[in-house]
Amino acid sequence: MRKLFSDANAALEGLLFDGMTIAAGGFGLCGIPERLIDAIQASGVKGLTVASNNAGIDGEGLGKLLRSRQIAKMISSYVGENKEFERQYLAGELEVEFCPQGTLAERLRAGGAGIPGFYTKTGVGTLVAEGKEVKAFDGETYVLERGIRADLSIIKGWKADEAGNLVFRKTARNFNQPAATAGKICVAEVEEIVAVGSLDPDAIHLPGIYVQRLILGAPYDKKIEFRTVRQKEAA
Repeated sequence: MRKLFSDANAALEGLLFDGMTIAAGGFGLCGIPERLIDAIQASGVKGLTVASNNAGIDGEGLGKLLRSRQIAKMISSYVGENKEFERQYLAGELEVEFCPQGTLAERLRAGGAGIPGFYTKTGVGTLVAEGKEVKAFDGETYVLERGIRADLSIIKGWKADEAGNLVFRKTARNFNQPAATAGKICVAEVEEIVAVGSLDPDAIHLPGIYVQRLILGAPYDKKIEFRTVRQKEAA
């Protein structure tokens, strides 16, 4: 299978359709698939359900797709940095399924492993558990959470070989790895592509069997969610 594509538009060709579900990797602005998000925005596809730890910030990351009104529903755990998200949610323009962070990671992992659901104590007795099945195990109450299976996964890695074996760097590993496995098709963008055999097998975080399409996205600009500085002291 030919996995290398020239750019994000080519890698997403034939995969996008209105109303689809997308699992998107990234943690804040770290490890987000910027090139693929831009290509999705340019495609004009709409009515998207997106499962992601967060929705980026205004005008960056998934915030671009919110601004262009292409996202109809978000499945997220943290959305506090996006004013447009807040505005659309409070105005009833955006459906939101809030999910505890660890539960979201496990829902993605479970979906990728073919597990339709699992029980967890997280969220029992809160709004998170409303409308969901609960069950007792050994005298403790647990809530049923469904695994997430997406039509498409979009992720960003640090380094990959031409077979799609992929290495993440630090924080970027948090949600990219489970998001990659949750999709029927996974498209990855990376900072560097090397020849097969160049990566230490023990260093590979995501085997190439999970990656169907791959692009080189570099160079990237390091983006910061909040820049905190102090006043320059007088001489």
